[in-house]
Amino acid sequence: MQDLTRISSAETATAQDGAAILDVRDLRTYFYTDEGVVRAVDGISYSVPPGETLGIVGESGSGKTVAALSLMRLIDDPARIVGGEINFDGRDVVKLSDEELRKIRGGGIAMVFQDPMTSLNPVLNIARQLVETMVVHGRLTEEQALERAIKLLGRMGITAPERAVDSYPHQFSGGMRQRVMLAMGFSNEPQLLIADEPTTALDVTIQAQILELIVELNRDFKTAIVLISHNLGVIASVCSRVVVMYAGEIVEEGPTEKILADPRHPYTWALINAVPRIDRHVPGQRRLVTIDGTPPDPLNMPAGCRFAARCPFRIEKCEQHPELLEIAPGRKSRCWVTQAGGDLPPPETSRGAPAEAKARPDVHHGSETVIKRGERMLELRNVVKHFPLPKTTLFGKQKWVHAINGVSLDIAQGETVGLVGESGCGKSTLARVIARIHEPTAGSVLFHGQDIAHASQAQVRPLRRRMQMVFQDPYASLNPRMTVGDILGEPLRFHEVTHNEKETRERIAELLDVVGLPQKAAARYPHEFSGGQRQRISIARALSVRPDFIIADEPISALDVNIQAQIINLMIDLQERFGLTYLFIAHDLAVVRHISDRVVVLYLGSVMEIAPADTLFAEPLHPYTRYLISAVPIPDATVEAARQRLPLQGEPPSTVDPPSGCPFRTRCPIAQGICAEVMPPVAEVRPNHFVACHFPGQF
Repeated sequence: MQDLTRISSAETATAQDGAAILDVRDLRTYFYTDEGVVRAVDGISYSVPPGETLGIVGESGSGKTVAALSLMRLIDDPARIVGGEINFDGRDVVKLSDEELRKIRGGGIAMVFQDPMTSLNPVLNIARQLVETMVVHGRLTEEQALERAIKLLGRMGITAPERAVDSYPHQFSGGMRQRVMLAMGFSNEPQLLIADEPTTALDVTIQAQILELIVELNRDFKTAIVLISHNLGVIASVCSRVVVMYAGEIVEEGPTEKILADPRHPYTWALINAVPRIDRHVPGQRRLVTIDGTPPDPLNMPAGCRFAARCPFRIEKCEQHPELLEIAPGRKSRCWVTQAGGDLPPPETSRGAPAEAKARPDVHHGSETVIKRGERMLELRNVVKHFPLPKTTLFGKQKWVHAINGVSLDIAQGETVGLVGESGCGKSTLARVIARIHEPTAGSVLFHGQDIAHASQAQVRPLRRRMQMVFQDPYASLNPRMTVGDILGEPLRFHEVTHNEKETRERIAELLDVVGLPQKAAARYPHEFSGGQRQRISIARALSVRPDFIIADEPISALDVNIQAQIINLMIDLQERFGLTYLFIAHDLAVVRHISDRVVVLYLGSVMEIAPADTLFAEPLHPYTRYLISAVPIPDATVEAARQRLPLQGEPPSTVDPPSGCPFRTRCPIAQGICAEVMPPVAEVRPNHFVACHFPGQF
C-alpha cells in the first residue's frame, strides 16, 4: 500500500548532489512610490543547500519579508525586482513565465505566513483547501489527496484528523491553524519551505511545539527551510546558519552557534544584547540594552555604513560603504572594524553594572489619595467570570464559558505583577474584569479599598482616572481618524484633568516628551508611526489622566527585540518616576522575569502558582510552570542543543466543559486519583510561594 504521507521521489524534483537548492545573487527589490524609490532589498546574496535550515533576522523594516516574498515573486506594485538572480533548482525564478512560476509555487517552494487566519479561506473547510493544494499540481487524485490530507494533519499533531479535516479555520486555535498551514506547506513535499514569523503570535508552549515540528519535518522530509524571525531564541533552536539583515542589506552571515556567541557586526551584537535571557537574569538589573536611534530613511540611504549613526564602535572609515567580506571560514561581515581584525565585547559581559534605581516617590504624581509604596492597592477574592453561550434550541440547556474560576490575588502599590499562561487561559479576561470592562459573575474586586465588582458605570467612571489599560495592538486601540493630539486630549477633557486649551496643549507636549516622542507628533495620525511609536502613544494616553495602576495586556508581543527593549525600559522609567503599579501580561517569560516583582501563573481560568519572580523561575513547584519555563527558547545555539525540553502535549481542555478537580490533570504527568476528585487550593508551601497542586515540587 502506498504511503500517502510521502510522495514518490520520482515525482519530486531534486537538486544535484552538492548544489544549492536556492542561490540568491545580488537581489534588488525596490518600491517605486510618489515620494521616491525605497530600496527595500538592496543587493543581497546567499545560498541554501538541500536540507539546511537558514535563519534571517533583523528589525522590522530591515527587508526580511520583502526578500522572502521576492523568492516566489509574490510582490505587487509598486514593488519590483530590479536586479539580481534567484536560482532555484538551477532555474532563475526572475525569468520564469507565469505558468512555470505556478508549478514552483506550492510545489517546489512553499510559504507559511505569520498569521494563518489571513492565509486560510474562512468559507472553505480544511479538507477542500488541503486537497486543492495537492490536486492542482497533478500529483494525486482527489481521493488520494484527501487520504494524504488526513495523514498529514495527524503528522502535524492534530488530534482526530478525520474529524478535523471537515472543520473550518475559525474552529481551530491559533496553534492548530499554524499546524494546518504547515500541513499545506509540506503537502507537495517542497524542496524549500519559507516560514515568515510562524510563531510570533503564539504562546510559549505552542511555539515550542511548532518549532519542534519544523525541526522534525526538516529531518523527515529533507526540506530546506528559510525561517524569518526577530526572536533570536527561535533562530537558535531551529537554524544551523543565520543571515542578519539591516536596511535592506546583509550585514553578517555564518553558523548560528558562532554568530550568537561571537557576533562580528555591531548590529548583531546590539540585537543579542537587547534580548533578556531567562537563564541569565541579574537581580536588580531591570533595564535592557537598546540600539540608539532609528534605521536610516529607505528613501535616502547614507553613502557610508548604514549602521554607523547608531554604532557604538564606529570609526572614521565608516563614512565609506563596506562590502560583505569573509572574515573567517564560513563567516562574513559588513564592518570595517571586524574586517580589520578588531573584536567586539562578548554579548554576555557587555551589559556592565546594573543601573542604579531611582528612588520611587512615596506620594504619587497627581492622585487625590496619598498611597505609600508597598500598601495594598488591589485585592481580588474568589473572582469568577462565566460567559453564556447562545442556545442552539429554544428549550436547550444553557451552556457557559468558564473563563475565570475563583481567582484571588493582591497587588501592592509600586509593584509589577506578571501574569502568564497559554492562550485561552483567561489572562485578558481577568484584566478586563479588574478594569471593570467585564462585570464579574461572582467575587469581589477591591481597588483602594472600594469594591467595584458590581458597581454601576457611574460609580466606576471616577476610578477610570486611576486605572488604565495598554492593549496588545496599539493600531486597533487608537482612532485612525484622530490626530495624536486629539487622542491624548480627549481623556484630559473628559476627566477634567485640564481646564482650558492652553493647559491641554501643555499636558499633551509633556506626555509626548515623557514617552520619547517629538512635540510635532501631536499633529500626525496613528498610521504615520511605526508599531513601537504607536505603542508609546498608547502608553502616553494611559498616563494622560495620571493613573495609579496600569494593566499592560501583551504590550510588546508584536514588536521586534529592540523596540521591545525600548518599551520595557520606558515602562521601568515611568514606574520609577511616577510610582506606578503594573499588571504585566505577556507570553514571553524572559521579559516577564526581567520586569516583574512577582509572577502569577494562570491555567484554564485558575491560579496555578504565585511567587517572587526569581524564586518562581529558579524553583517552580507546579508541573505547568515547569513546562512553561522549559518551552522558552534561549538565544544560544550551544545551550539550546544541550537542553532537555519538557514537551507539553495536547491542547487545554474546553472551557465550556472543564475537567473535574485540578484543571491541569488531563495533561499532567504526575496526576493521581485525588487530582480528578478535589481541586487543590492555592496554598503557601514556602514563604511567599503559593501553589495549587496536591504534589508540589514532585515533578
